[in-house]
Amino acid sequence: MATKQRSNSAALLRYLGVRLALVIPTALILVTLVFCPMRVIGDPISAKLGGELTPDELVRRREAAGYNRPILVQYFEYLGNVVRGDFGIASKDNRKILDVVLTNGAATVELVCWSLIIAFLVGIPLGRLAARYHDRLADVTIRFFAVLVYAAPVFFLGLVLKLIFGAHGLGVLPTSMRVSRTTELALADLGYDSHFMIVDALRSGQWAYISDVLRHAILPAVALGLMEAGIFIRLIRINLLETLRTDYVVAARARGVAERRVVSKHAFRNALIPVVTVMGMEIALMLCGAILTETTFEWPGLGYALSQYLLARDFVAVQGIVTAIALVVAVISFLIDVINALVDPRVRY
Repeated sequence: MATKQRSNSAALLRYLGVRLALVIPTALILVTLVFCPMRVIGDPISAKLGGELTPDELVRRREAAGYNRPILVQYFEYLGNVVRGDFGIASKDNRKILDVVLTNGAATVELVCWSLIIAFLVGIPLGRLAARYHDRLADVTIRFFAVLVYAAPVFFLGLVLKLIFGAHGLGVLPTSMRVSRTTELALADLGYDSHFMIVDALRSGQWAYISDVLRHAILPAVALGLMEAGIFIRLIRINLLETLRTDYVVAARARGVAERRVVSKHAFRNALIPVVTVMGMEIALMLCGAILTETTFEWPGLGYALSQYLLARDFVAVQGIVTAIALVVAVISFLIDVINALVDPRVRY
């Protein structure tokens, strides 16, 4: 028994070591893929101010910023800066990109977490229900719903939700920002400034602030979460159906175990493994969807900041934010591999 445990631990450590070693080349490839297209369209100064400066002034500014140097020199300098956590300075508002990532990134993380909660609350029960009533009306209806919410553009779904529940519809939910200005100022006066609104509201212990934060999060979280729910519904349904056909489930049914217990106790846990496996890719997809969601709801996250810098043609800021997002995706992918190895021992070998 002890030998088997040591073998499992060694296999887990070996698997995690390989995955951790792959994070570095993955991050390098992602940074390169961000850097090269940005330089193909020209240096940031020419892209932003090319039509506003005289040729001599443009050359002078390019030389001062170092954009006249060979592209490889610029590339390795940028890699060195990224390793040190220096993603550049936005010319639009003179903010360090790292500060933008930390402050606005907190809003994006909060939105993604709320959206995942919506995706799980909607996707997992409906996926189980669809598998249990395979090829019946409930299954067909749920599958149609899954395709509909996944195929609908997230910004379109967001606009529909704003029209229904916002001031021009039922008027029951706010349609912009993370929190009302009154609550934001009150939390700041209390000394709570973690950039995570729900954390600050909970620390205050006042239900009015907590309720305000939750009400602002509902519509953007539903818009982004329903897209993921469509994926979870299909994953849970397909894998639960496959699991229900396995020998140990058939044996459980033969022993007279109730169908509900068969689904919940014997089949459902194994059906969750593929969901964990694709979680990293789905979080990356949610970060992309967050750009449209945050712009639609004026949610001050990384996506909203990115759209504002794009409109201002501030390509240094755009490059820095996209690079930071790419690195976050690489780290999340590694963490998902760790969770997957702990949930399913077969992936270690």
